[in-house]
This record gives sequence, structure tokens and C-alpha cells, in this order.
Amino acid sequence: MEILNDKNIEFKTIEYLKSGLTVNQLKSIAKKLDLPPQDIMRQKDKLYKELQIEKITDDDKLFELLSKNIKLLERPIIIKDNKAVIGRPPEKINELLF
Repeated sequence: MEILNDKNIEFKTIEYLKSGLTVNQLKSIAKKLDLPPQDIMRQKDKLYKELQIEKITDDDKLFELLSKNIKLLERPIIIKDNKAVIGRPPEKINELLF
């Protein structure tokens, strides 16, 4: 957010930890990121290991699991039009916007 504010770029924040995201929304985000569902999850999170997500190979099951455990979604995710990046490291945001 600091990068966007510093460059006077208007943006909308979606508080998905509160509101959640549907499976279709997650699929759309993954498509814009051009990443499979495993790569948009916080793989070092304790819950990721507890749920043994690394053993799941079905993308639909992964998206469903992610929708039910939204805190596993990598963040921040910045979306512009039909493209997106995970904002870590922060320089990735520049690749998308400039």
C-alpha cells in the first residue's frame, strides 16, 4: 500500500480475510497471476503443513480448500486489469504497474 500511496495510484483494498473469496474468485486470481493454486498459498504456514496440502494434486480441491482457509492465500496480491503479482518482494509491484 505504501508503494501505491507514494506514487499516488488509486486502489481498492479487498479485505478477504474478513469477507472470504469464492472458488471462482480464487481461480480468477490464480489465472491473472499465471500460477497454480499451490503457488498462491503460504506454504510455510503451519496450517498448510497440518492440512498436508503438498499431497493434494487436484486443483479444484486446492481452490476449495483455500477458499475455506483463506488465511493461506499469499498476500499482498496486486491486480491490474488481467494481470496480477504477489507483492513480495515489493519490487514486483513495479513490474506490474510501470
